[in-house]
Amino acid sequence: MTRVESEVTLPLGMRVSRSVIFSVGTAAIAALVAYLPQHTGLSEPARHALFVLLTAAGWWITGAIPAFAVSLAVIALQIALLGDPSRPFAGGDPERWQRFISPWASPVMWLFLGGLVLAAAATRTGLDRRLAERVLRVAGTAPPRVLLAVMGVTFVLSMFMSNTATTAMMIALVVAMPVVAHHEVSHHEVSHREVSHADDAAPGASAPAEHSYATALLLGIPVAANIGGMGTVIGTPPNAIAVAALAASGPIDFARWMVYGLPPALLLATAAWRWLVWRYLRALPEALHRDAEAPTPTPFTGRSVFVAVLFLVTVLAWLTESLHGVPTAVVAVMPIAVLAVAGVIRERDVRALQWDVLMLIAGGLSLGVGVSETGLADWLVGRLPVAGLPAPLLAMLLAVVGTLLSTFISNTAAATILTPLALALAGGEARLVLIPLALAMSAAMSLPVSSPPNAIAFATQRISRRDLREAGLLLGVLTPLVAVGWIWLVERWT
Repeated sequence: MTRVESEVTLPLGMRVSRSVIFSVGTAAIAALVAYLPQHTGLSEPARHALFVLLTAAGWWITGAIPAFAVSLAVIALQIALLGDPSRPFAGGDPERWQRFISPWASPVMWLFLGGLVLAAAATRTGLDRRLAERVLRVAGTAPPRVLLAVMGVTFVLSMFMSNTATTAMMIALVVAMPVVAHHEVSHHEVSHREVSHADDAAPGASAPAEHSYATALLLGIPVAANIGGMGTVIGTPPNAIAVAALAASGPIDFARWMVYGLPPALLLATAAWRWLVWRYLRALPEALHRDAEAPTPTPFTGRSVFVAVLFLVTVLAWLTESLHGVPTAVVAVMPIAVLAVAGVIRERDVRALQWDVLMLIAGGLSLGVGVSETGLADWLVGRLPVAGLPAPLLAMLLAVVGTLLSTFISNTAAATILTPLALALAGGEARLVLIPLALAMSAAMSLPVSSPPNAIAFATQRISRRDLREAGLLLGVLTPLVAVGWIWLVERWT
């Protein structure tokens, strides 16, 4: 969501930015809703939690302030409103306020940090690009195989790296391929699709047969990047938020999440690939086959090989926790230290890490503490018209809601809002409900603003809003069905 930075002039001549107006207005509305009505059965701490929840949701939806700042504000507001020992929630305990900052020390945070550092090392040494170049080189020239290779590399990298960084790198590689570079489109060229759907087209987009190949490649990248994040705990923040919320019902380690998330992600990615082949690659001119050859691979360096080995060792350690007993969060600390001591990661690289993502996760976990422990989640659940719904149907409904909400706001923010409520609704079927919800949030890609990969791909001006809508509709329909069905089977089998 883009922040509104323009200013308005008040009657007395004062100039105030729209972001301030949205921030104050949203908080004021949240206060009226939380404190003015009677809200039978809602305790004072729960009223404060409702105010914080509504304020945060409003700020995230409107984009009034940066998403990471909302998370910090959530923690601060909860400490101020609920942390005072004299207030009912604290119950005289002077240390109770620490419940709202404890998520910063959560094992999930350390696991995610380890993933960010490994991804930064792969980017700094060029390991990610070198691996992608080689896979694309081996793919050959047949358009479906090239598309499969592009999506496959993007999918795998997005399991362990930021999908934004992965998308940016893969699009740079694809744009350098002759099949894309040799078919640049003039702003004066208008395809049949743009004539029929002029309002939906990106500037300069085209869809004749000779250009649909490039469209398929550039659309396949954000599709694979979004779906790939489902496969691991560190693939996307909603996964981490779900794992943290489910900790009370039994820890989910790195390998266990892959059992939950990787099969549906692979099925969805395969379905998306087949759809892209059918939609864009039918009846392509034979000449395009020889233009598909990828750029010459860059040679590996000693540091890139070192990072590759460390990466493999770390992932293997994550996957074999049940054998050696070292928690995944502890394993995640090791490569951070090794990369720092070896000089692969420098101070500037640490400063450049996605600390805002970690803040979002911490804020989401903290909000979950307030919503759950004050009784707000139970109170809200009691007023939702879902009583008596079977767990699979409830999981399907929440997955659809999560997809829709994530279409318009950050999927991390959407997970933060919905996860505590879903946990309270789920009862004894928490995994069946929360895991599909987390997976479904990665399928929201109907708009350019739905995810950073969408925005990056749309900025190439080679795909249209209609392209994104069609892909987003496909994934939005399939993902809840596939995710709920798979998790139900896994929970019944194991």
